Amino acid sequence: MTEAFKDAKEKSLFCARAALEKKAFNIIILELKKVSAVTDYFVICSGRSDRQVQAIAQFIDERMREKGIRPLGEEGMQQGRWILMDYADVVIHIFYDQVRLHYDLEGLWREAAQIDVPRIEASEGKG
Repeated sequence: MTEAFKDAKEKSLFCARAALEKKAFNIIILELKKVSAVTDYFVICSGRSDRQVQAIAQFIDERMREKGIRPLGEEGMQQGRWILMDYADVVIHIFYDQVRLHYDLEGLWREAAQIDVPRIEASEGKG
């Protein structure tokens, strides 16, 4: 069986782009390899409502399943305030914006390097 991604960075960028397609905002990727044994990357993003947060998570899940990858675990899908999706070397955090401000993961992991998230064109991935 071949790997869907060449490495965890590519996987994290793929998930970030999927979130962006569902209009997630304030997307950042933190590289945790040198500062934590928990995971290699966090993808953190925000939605403007609980429904949007859920839609972002569902879309990432769909896109990853298309690649043959299922999460090891998911938390928070019912409430849509903070959804965590664990893909082992990449952990996705999707927040309702006000909840994100409260928990401040970026501040907690400030020693982690940030990876640039390339923007996608509105027409990319359609048709």
